[in-house]
Amino acid sequence: MFHEAQSRAQTAMSEEAKLNSKIKTPKKKSCGNVPPTIKAIELGCFEITTWYSSPYPAEYALQSKLYICEFCLKYMKSGVIASRHIAKCPARCPPGDEIYRKDTISVFEVDGRKNKTYCQNLCLLAKLFLDHKTLYYDVEPFLFYILTEYDRKGCHIVGYFSKEKNSFLSYNVSCILVLPPYMKKGYGKMLIDFSYALSRKEGKLGSPEKPLSDLGLVSYRNYWKEKLLEYFLTYNESEITIKHISQTLGFNPYDIVSTLQAYGMIKYHKSNHYVLKRPEMLAAYKRRKTAHAGLPSRSIDMSRLKWTPPAQRDLDAK
Repeated sequence: MFHEAQSRAQTAMSEEAKLNSKIKTPKKKSCGNVPPTIKAIELGCFEITTWYSSPYPAEYALQSKLYICEFCLKYMKSGVIASRHIAKCPARCPPGDEIYRKDTISVFEVDGRKNKTYCQNLCLLAKLFLDHKTLYYDVEPFLFYILTEYDRKGCHIVGYFSKEKNSFLSYNVSCILVLPPYMKKGYGKMLIDFSYALSRKEGKLGSPEKPLSDLGLVSYRNYWKEKLLEYFLTYNESEITIKHISQTLGFNPYDIVSTLQAYGMIKYHKSNHYVLKRPEMLAAYKRRKTAHAGLPSRSIDMSRLKWTPPAQRDLDAK
């Protein structure tokens, strides 16, 4: 297991070295033959500058600004039309099942086959902020997990991730996005954490679909590092194995090895590989935890997750 994971990790590391050390808000790029004319969207109380173009129908793609209902994700060309729609729109949350709720956070599972229009609209919205995204209309093979903040007006979309219903390679995320107004608030980590919580409940090892975007790689690498440091702080046995880490955290061994290599936490000596507990990294991690102790927790409370894996649902339905 280790040598295979190490080989894959080394390949990925050489590719990762080519990335810039800092991730900046990207310049707008065109999508196909449609010029990137949509400069902004209005979503709920936010006006958001777009990063990339998205293949909206031509009459909408040529607008400089789109108005999007934050509940049903219908897109419109003018504020007047949007105001009329919002006044009549019955939706106050994503369609599908609410599978998690804690404090003001809710997560909904939306089936791409049962709620095709909503999921297509979600993908078009996401493409405005993701360069690599190619899924727009073929949403039926996917499940979408929508993270929301709720108040008396309804459940406001924060971000989402999608996953294939039947992934041959057991990917637990196909696409992931936190909308710009909610970035740098811990929601990206929460979405990643949620995807692994579902994988553990399924009894599977999880891994995001490759290749990751630049932003995605940074987010996942930080998440994996934090979880590994947390593991090292709580695991007191003298011997640490990749297999045990994988089984405990639900991570693919390849992701574990690549992260350990990236942060110099693995060493080869006399034909053996050793996982290194870096004291300075553990100390820095503990300081960060102490400093952030008073901030809202974005960790997943498994007791609040009301979800049955799709495979089990199929068996129960027979």
